[in-house]
Amino acid sequence: MSPVGKTIDTFWDALCNGRSGIGPITHFDSSEFKTQIAGEVEDVVPEGFSKKDLNRQDPYSVYAIEAADQAWNDAGLEGYKDSLDLDRCGVVIGSGIGGITTIENEIIRLQNGGPRRVSPMTIPKGISNLGSGNVAIRYGLRGPNKSIVTACASSNHCIGEGADLIRLGRADMMLVGGAEASITPFSIAGFAAMRAMSTRNDDPQRASRPFDMDRDGFVMGEGAGVMVIESEEHAKARGATILAEVCSLGESCDAFHMTAPLSDGSGGAKAMFNALSQAQINADEVSYFNAHGTSTKLNEQGESQALRTVFGEDMPYVTSTKSMTGHLLGAASAIEGISCVLSIRDGVIPPTINYETPDPDCPVNLVSNEAKEATVNVAMSNSLGFGGHNASLILKRYNG
Repeated sequence: MSPVGKTIDTFWDALCNGRSGIGPITHFDSSEFKTQIAGEVEDVVPEGFSKKDLNRQDPYSVYAIEAADQAWNDAGLEGYKDSLDLDRCGVVIGSGIGGITTIENEIIRLQNGGPRRVSPMTIPKGISNLGSGNVAIRYGLRGPNKSIVTACASSNHCIGEGADLIRLGRADMMLVGGAEASITPFSIAGFAAMRAMSTRNDDPQRASRPFDMDRDGFVMGEGAGVMVIESEEHAKARGATILAEVCSLGESCDAFHMTAPLSDGSGGAKAMFNALSQAQINADEVSYFNAHGTSTKLNEQGESQALRTVFGEDMPYVTSTKSMTGHLLGAASAIEGISCVLSIRDGVIPPTINYETPDPDCPVNLVSNEAKEATVNVAMSNSLGFGGHNASLILKRYNG
């Protein structure tokens, strides 16, 4: 579920062809806002959902369910559910902000009409764990259920946690990823007040431009990404099509600043080194690097330094798919991890679009403006969140 496509096929086609999903905000009247553009998702109604069902869940949870439905069906589980041990199947789906649409709307109702006007569904709709909880309810998955909130690193942490639960023998299969629906007046105003967002309102499709000198901030996106991950034994037993292997998640914390990364990129580099060490993979084996690349100068300078620290001059191919999707906050690394799996599957690395004036402080091996055909055996995906959270995911081609 993304601004560039609401299915895997449309999402991947858009990325490979460099199509932006950024446009004017339609969710609310943004005429008085500094930032008036975003990457929106429209008309999401999971199968079997009534109007009442939609009203009882925040949009971020609806996105999580729709993405989970697609993952479930794509994994061939619809006809296999009766054979699953549902006590050993779980969910880890995170969100950076959770049900902000609900919280914002109910605060307005409280202010305008008093406490009796507040919906009894306010808390169940608003809390950040209900995306994960509602997916479990939909499929009857009684195994481990969690929601990790680490800002923009949330989804990578969820993928890593799900994989760890399987490796520890506590689950056979997990639905993992993230969901976000934060294109609201409060969120946009808050990020704009930090001067973190692009104000290229007259040219939205060219507004997100990672690693480019003319960037002026990130563009918010929304949506969800969910993967089915399972033990090798479990996947083989049910005849699953195995797309890739989750190797490792390297983690670290900058312990430096609430929003700014370490300028030398040492925190991100530590997470990347940890991921390589855990996966027992050498840096020169990494074929493709999906950068956090938010279209903000401090982030990209730090990440560029991290890349040079880890890979030296011999960098893998680098892209930031946020140039097309915008930044999905807590859901970003979920859809970026999916992009890495598709690159492994198809041998195509999507481009970073809007790259016109290279930033000399960001010397990276960027695949710019057009996709590149290349064999991808190992892919690494970075996510770096406010609070100094660093999470580096490694996926590789399955050769079992």
